[in-house]
Amino acid sequence: MRLITLTAAALVLAGCAQDAPEQPEASAEYSPDRYRQAVSDIARTDDVAQDDARKPAELLAFAQIDSGDVVGDFIMGGGYVTRLLATAVGGDGRVYAFQPEEFIAFNADYAADQDQTVRRYSDNDGNPIRVFALRAPLTAPGWPEPLDTIVTVMNLHDLWLEQFPEDTPERTARMLFDALKPGGTLVVVDHLAAEGGGAEAANTLHRMDREMAMRLLTDAGFELEAESDLYARPGDPRTANVFDDEIRGRTDQFAWRLRKPE
Repeated sequence: MRLITLTAAALVLAGCAQDAPEQPEASAEYSPDRYRQAVSDIARTDDVAQDDARKPAELLAFAQIDSGDVVGDFIMGGGYVTRLLATAVGGDGRVYAFQPEEFIAFNADYAADQDQTVRRYSDNDGNPIRVFALRAPLTAPGWPEPLDTIVTVMNLHDLWLEQFPEDTPERTARMLFDALKPGGTLVVVDHLAAEGGGAEAANTLHRMDREMAMRLLTDAGFELEAESDLYARPGDPRTANVFDDEIRGRTDQFAWRLRKPE
């Protein structure tokens, strides 16, 4: 995994198009090998088929998840990332798995997936241990405590969907910023749209316009700390809907780690 360290200002000024200088490999402290136990967690048996494409150990290394961390999975979907985080944070850590009420209203399976995931990390009496479900409006998850890290995977583009109020992206970005401890990090992975795709690409292709995303997050106060080519697939023309059979599971994606200043 190649890590690219950037400043947000340089990225925006360059129009998100210029290559940034390569930096040394990630330190051994956050190597994928560190997360072998999390990846091999028996509760992830059903996830293994996706691992080749989703690179779970590398994602945890890029996110720099530590034992004892308090982490939010923002828009948890089917729970793949939640289950991955559950072991990575260790016995002293906590994972808040957020499923927006709007998504559940659209598809009740999102509620069932959330319940099933939390159940895997509950005691014999059904009390959650380490993984806690949150259901609330998209822009107001109600995080119970300040977070060390928030991870959102393949969902940032959803903030621009037409069914949501126009100010949803700005309100959500500010909420994510406020939810983190000073020095906390936001890890974003999403499908890349063609340059200039804008909100239309989010609605029609479920892809994220890179420059639009960076502007949103830096305007909220985040500073880009690192970018990874972990999910780079240059052969993707970025013009197909991500659910089309011809490209599903093989889209070109960006991965960012952004930090809230101390």
